[in-house]
Amino acid sequence: MNVLDCIVIGGGPSGLSASLILGRARRKIMLFDDDTNRNTMTQESHGFITRDGIKPQEFKELGLKELEKYPSVSFAHATVTEIIKDKGNEKFFVKASNGQEYVTEKIILATGIQEVFSIQGIREFYGKSLFSCPYCDGWEQRDKPLVVIAEKEKHALHLTKVIYNWSEDLVVLTNGITLSPEGAAELQRRNIKIISDPIKNLIGEDGYLQKIEFETGETLLRSGGFVAPIYYRTNQFAEKLGCELDEDGKVKTDGVGRTSEKNIYIAGETERNRPSSLMISAAKGNKAAVSVNTDLTMERF
Repeated sequence: MNVLDCIVIGGGPSGLSASLILGRARRKIMLFDDDTNRNTMTQESHGFITRDGIKPQEFKELGLKELEKYPSVSFAHATVTEIIKDKGNEKFFVKASNGQEYVTEKIILATGIQEVFSIQGIREFYGKSLFSCPYCDGWEQRDKPLVVIAEKEKHALHLTKVIYNWSEDLVVLTNGITLSPEGAAELQRRNIKIISDPIKNLIGEDGYLQKIEFETGETLLRSGGFVAPIYYRTNQFAEKLGCELDEDGKVKTDGVGRTSEKNIYIAGETERNRPSSLMISAAKGNKAAVSVNTDLTMERF
């Protein structure tokens, strides 16, 4: 069985970027992706210079097309199901949903994260009229009557303060949680209304929010807004492979993708267990790939 230089797991911006750098470095790699990217419901991606407003699927297709120029890069539309490391992490045996098995010297984990919403119905509007990132979607929501849905005070305060830059017509919903007097006062100084009543239903058509209904029977008219989801890694590869995590669940690295485990690298949202922009994720993939290539070079020279 041929041994790959590196397997990159995840074809989002970090995985695509890493694959491009390694392909240009003439490394024999395999990129895996199974189309479960977090931004699949996003209508447009913003903030990536020269690609502002691009659809995420188009972004991915352009990236995959560019990789075709490099003969040492292979792509598998499949899910990695198992990674087995040998003694000393010198090689990794990788099994995939396509029934194939691979051997590689190094691995880049770039599988991203996913959201969890505690309020039923949010996903129906997510990506069209409800969003999580003001820097990605704040411009399109400027000056509109917006809602901020957050069930932790620190999230409610931070998100509201940031969004206020784009729209001052804000109502904060905490879904049954009462803000501290100090926290409430911060928002009220800006004439921002706070509703702590539990949310019963979100009402709208074709993904576009119109109003929110509360358990009290009251309703609130809003055209869109921002939410604070809970995020989680889509798999436990980092943990199972022994990568060290900090108290917040972030994978510890040297700052350029190397984890605490030899020959295991990480990039993008997978590392932080928090959302990130296309630009930052791509940069993280670039850094991780340079680390991989540097280590291969020094080990073999």
